[in-house]
Amino acid sequence: MYKINCLNPIAEVGMNVFTEAYEKVDNFADAQVAMVRSAAMHDMDLPEGLLVVARAGAGVNNIPLDKCAEQGIVVFNTPGANANGVKEAVLAGMFLAARDIVGGVNWVQSVNTDPAVDKLVEKGKKQFAGTELKGKKLGVIGLGAIGVRVANACSLLGMEVYGYDPFISVDAAWSLSRDVKHISNLDDIYANCDYITVHVPLMDSTRKMINVEAIEKMKDQVIVLNFARDLLVDDDAMEAALASGKVRRYVTDFPNAKTAQMKGVIAIPHLGASTEESEDNCAVMAAQEVRDFVENGNIKNSVNYPACDMGVCKSEGRVVICHKNIPNILSQLTSACAAEGVNIDDMTNKSKAAWAYTMMDTNTSVSDEILKVLAAVEGVVKVRKIK
Repeated sequence: MYKINCLNPIAEVGMNVFTEAYEKVDNFADAQVAMVRSAAMHDMDLPEGLLVVARAGAGVNNIPLDKCAEQGIVVFNTPGANANGVKEAVLAGMFLAARDIVGGVNWVQSVNTDPAVDKLVEKGKKQFAGTELKGKKLGVIGLGAIGVRVANACSLLGMEVYGYDPFISVDAAWSLSRDVKHISNLDDIYANCDYITVHVPLMDSTRKMINVEAIEKMKDQVIVLNFARDLLVDDDAMEAALASGKVRRYVTDFPNAKTAQMKGVIAIPHLGASTEESEDNCAVMAAQEVRDFVENGNIKNSVNYPACDMGVCKSEGRVVICHKNIPNILSQLTSACAAEGVNIDDMTNKSKAAWAYTMMDTNTSVSDEILKVLAAVEGVVKVRKIK
């Protein structure tokens, strides 16, 4: 019986993916599986028996990835599961920025008790007039699951769309509309686009990428949208740009103490993926990833260990090993099996930065003694018997 602890509420449709071989528990210390959305895990003590952390969503900045890797805990996320929900929120943000819809709605509410409200509306509506999206130039920075959908949708709206992503995947490239112009120089987006939307992960190289230097390169009266991560934008630089009129509107899905009070900001309370469909999709995908890992040892969509998949085990035994990516470790693992008379029918080894993962299918079920020998190899952090 595998014990699951949910650090946040997880959609029931996702939890229903688990079979009777799994049991939901309230105590995190007892968990072998942790399901999480936004709960901060950095200061938490990780249980010795914890095998996997599954994030029902894309961002993993709330999870201590290195700490988990060092303990052989595989961390999954669910890229693309909430992409349509975020795409629709980005489109909504663009419409709200193009016309002062929010200001107009609030103004109607302020005069809604006046018997002549209809006449007031006709006289006052000009102050909330705006522009259309059709014919405007949009720059999409980051062509992942969300960025591609935004680019394609805006192209269909009649916008001239520029996409930038030096690391675009093959799948994303195939999915991208032929009408989207793939740009190799980010400065071209800054110089030409009326709207700029950011869809990149938060890393040291992207932190505050929308800063003074970037904004100076942008067109006057540009509209900037951030539905990816709060810290991608330098708030001080954005405040100055809004005050000077360089940036016409800043739409953010991540209000903070500064941006929530800034003039010219449309602050949305982190609603990008807050749809029933997105939450269900993320929960189901996370649960499926957990089951495949726990039951078969396969890794898909991990952020701290490499992808590794050998399907369902058809041999007598399977053992999986989380270890450091260092020389000579594979020969030690195979030698340990050979010394115990265990023949390896099939094996896969993959690495990701400092960490690696090995799967071995054997002609006999691996004994506890062999597991101990494998665990004693220098650089190994966790050994698990699947079958």
